[in-house]
This record gives sequence, C-alpha cells and structure tokens, in this order.
Amino acid sequence: MSKPITVYQPSPSGGRRVRVDGEILGLAHDLRDVAAYLRRAGLEMDEDDVAASPLIDWRGGGPGVWPAPW
Repeated sequence: MSKPITVYQPSPSGGRRVRVDGEILGLAHDLRDVAAYLRRAGLEMDEDDVAASPLIDWRGGGPGVWPAPW
C-alpha cells in the first residue's frame, strides 16, 4: 500500500504544500523540491517520476503549475 501524497494549490508565495501520509513536509517551488521531499519520506522518485505519477493528488493544477511569487 502506498502512502497518500497530496500537492496543494499554489499559495500566494508561489509555492505548493506537500503532504505525505497526513504529514506536511514543506512548501515546494518546483518538481525538484517535491521529489526531494518525497525522497526524505522514503519514496524514491525523481522529477520525471513526480510529474507522471498517478499516486500524487495534484490540487489546484497539475505538475506544470508553478506560478511566480507576487
């Protein structure tokens, strides 16, 4: 069984919260950040894996949505 992974809608700062198995890991600003958080959580994924993974619930836009900060 895999851990639930959620990447939330962009915040006003341009980052997106990353949650794994109910725990917020941090604020990602690109796919590289998401991959780093997931590796620290024990999920071996690189940026390409993150962008293509059906295991990630992308809220407020998919893996290509990273608005610039205000």
